[in-house]
Amino acid sequence: MTFKAVLAVIPVQEIASASQWYESFFGRPADQRPMDGLVEWHLSELGVVQVFQDPDRAGRTSVNFTVDDLDAALATLSAAGINTTDAQVVFNGSQRLATTTDADGNTLGLLQTVLDDTQ
Repeated sequence: MTFKAVLAVIPVQEIASASQWYESFFGRPADQRPMDGLVEWHLSELGVVQVFQDPDRAGRTSVNFTVDDLDAALATLSAAGINTTDAQVVFNGSQRLATTTDADGNTLGLLQTVLDDTQ
């Protein structure tokens, strides 16, 4: 089996307020609104995040995003009013991770690969 892309779906209680929060998180408006209750951000050619109104499943999702510069990403989120955890070294010292949660309790992680011993 060969996988060609990933589509992460994040269920939320209410799409309008969630869309605003995710616009702050991603730093831009959604790329598409293909139907009522669904907004999409195209993060790369093969990576898409959908935020979908589904109250029964809201708050049960965890998605990690890889970033080049975790400190810069955390500063950007802080400036947008989004609180995160402090960065931790994880995966046997090979990555740094910080997390945040949306209003529904979905967990979003930001990961940066550590290339040397300075963190």
